[in-house]
Amino acid sequence: MTAHALHGDTQSTALYDLPGPLTRRRHFLYGIVSTVVILGLLAWILYLLFDTDQFTAVKWRPFAYKGIQELLLRGLGNTLKAFAYASALSLLLGAVLATGRLSVHRPLRWLATLCVEFFRAMPVLVMIFFIFVALKVQPLPALVAGLTLYNGSVLAEVFRTGINSVDRGQREAAYALGMRKTQVMTHVLAPQAVRAMLPAIISQLVVALKDTSLGYLITYEEFLHAGKLIASNLDYDLPFIPVVMIISPVYIGMCMLLSWFATWVARRERRNPKTSAVEVAPALQETVLPGR
Repeated sequence: MTAHALHGDTQSTALYDLPGPLTRRRHFLYGIVSTVVILGLLAWILYLLFDTDQFTAVKWRPFAYKGIQELLLRGLGNTLKAFAYASALSLLLGAVLATGRLSVHRPLRWLATLCVEFFRAMPVLVMIFFIFVALKVQPLPALVAGLTLYNGSVLAEVFRTGINSVDRGQREAAYALGMRKTQVMTHVLAPQAVRAMLPAIISQLVVALKDTSLGYLITYEEFLHAGKLIASNLDYDLPFIPVVMIISPVYIGMCMLLSWFATWVARRERRNPKTSAVEVAPALQETVLPGR
């Protein structure tokens, strides 16, 4: 087999063959049909917006007022503050629960498993309402606590799966060198697992960012709450549509930025090898082996 043939075989695998001319033509037609459908849907939405006079100046003039702009910026700042707290605490809680699930002590492992399964199955909104109403906690701590419990339990499974995905030989070799369990986890397993876990971690943080919008249900003055307050004080028909057209791109932009970062990390990890080749110095001619 020639080198050219070997290079050509890298373009396909045993489980997937390169598409032929008919398949490529069919996929091209699928793409055209999908594009036409999406463009038609967007045109229909624009028609409805113009038909209900959503782009008239009177409906957009209030957003030029300084008070409304400050209200939106304050709401956006509160959203980012809740997200920052929830993401940091979720990572911390996830690490603690993952450590418990990986523990060799059975009671600790069972307790961590119970916490992970319970908080992962419980709806986020139910936890937020329970903390806010039953425990009488202020809106921001209630929102952050609910997001932390849910996302922390999900991240715990991400961490545990990432640690277990590391080749078992790495752990055995570290123990053979005399390293303790904590040293094996922090110096051998965790650094290798983080490379595989990072895209999933960032994707879960996108979920946490979107869920901060639940804060308006407990009167937390975040971005969505600011938009609802503005819409309720406008005196024209369908006031929520211009507000949604202002708020939605900001939410989508923040989530897309995090999603893009996760995609960039995943692409970078696939492109870069986990270990770099080490250049070995050539043996000197005067080197004499023992016993020779």
